[in-house]
Amino acid sequence: MSSPTPTRTPSSRSSLIAIVAALVIGALVALAGSQNGATLGGIPLFSLAVAAAFVIQIIAFIPAMLFRTERFFDLTGSLTFFVISAALLLLTPMPDVRSWILAGMVMLWAVRLGSFLALRVHKAGSDGRFDEIKGSPVRFLQVWVIQGAWVSLTAAAAWIAISTDAAARPPLGWLSIVGIVVWAIGMVIEVVADAQKSAFRKDPRNRDEFIRTGLWSRSRHPNYFGEIVIWVGVFVTAAPVLSGWQWVALLSPLFVILLLTRVSGIPLLEARAEKKWGDRGDYIAYRDSTPVLIPRLTRPRERVTTA
Repeated sequence: MSSPTPTRTPSSRSSLIAIVAALVIGALVALAGSQNGATLGGIPLFSLAVAAAFVIQIIAFIPAMLFRTERFFDLTGSLTFFVISAALLLLTPMPDVRSWILAGMVMLWAVRLGSFLALRVHKAGSDGRFDEIKGSPVRFLQVWVIQGAWVSLTAAAAWIAISTDAAARPPLGWLSIVGIVVWAIGMVIEVVADAQKSAFRKDPRNRDEFIRTGLWSRSRHPNYFGEIVIWVGVFVTAAPVLSGWQWVALLSPLFVILLLTRVSGIPLLEARAEKKWGDRGDYIAYRDSTPVLIPRLTRPRERVTTA
């Protein structure tokens, strides 16, 4: 999963509104998730983590704006997940086994995502999503601030549980074990789906074709399904720690689901596929016989439809 995709060119005014909204959402999540949290210098660690997520994006925005480049946008988001998760482990007093596991989940996911996106950007050279906005400081800043909100909301369940005061953490139990298994299943699905698609694209014979083999024969977006399962697993692992306002952590999987199914994931790719292959009978058959997200256990029989 890459960070949120700019879907249109906003005005400077709407960009300012989006920036303020993202910062307010981040502040409210930080306030709620800091209940029962460990502190550093009297400031809740979770609040510091959320603030750091935004500060890192804004610092990275400065050279990006000066050189009008988006080349390290996605990589900055991935590094933010990794760095803040590691910092929380070091700063939280007496991190328990669950804290180490949760940090490991997020960091391993971030390393895989960061390397995957860095390789993609290296091959592509530039990202067309930013062509119309990187010349405007306010519009370009908007996507960086929104990335700060994306990082904070997505990692909220893990960061809240890690930074919870030691006295408020129950022992690792069966529910957290279930969460770990769910996370592992999601990782396997996402890694395999991405690997299958990369191999498909490398074959010159598949130029301008759509993938319909492997996991992609059972779901039109198995990588996104794996991504959702990953963050559901993280939330389930963290859930036994949560209490009171800390249940704002539920926004973590809900936000990922909303982002991928309603905002910048599936809707954009489905529209692109429809525009490119919508008049082809084999694509129509694939589309109509293959679930959009949740994979079928068996590969459906494709029925070729006449265009």
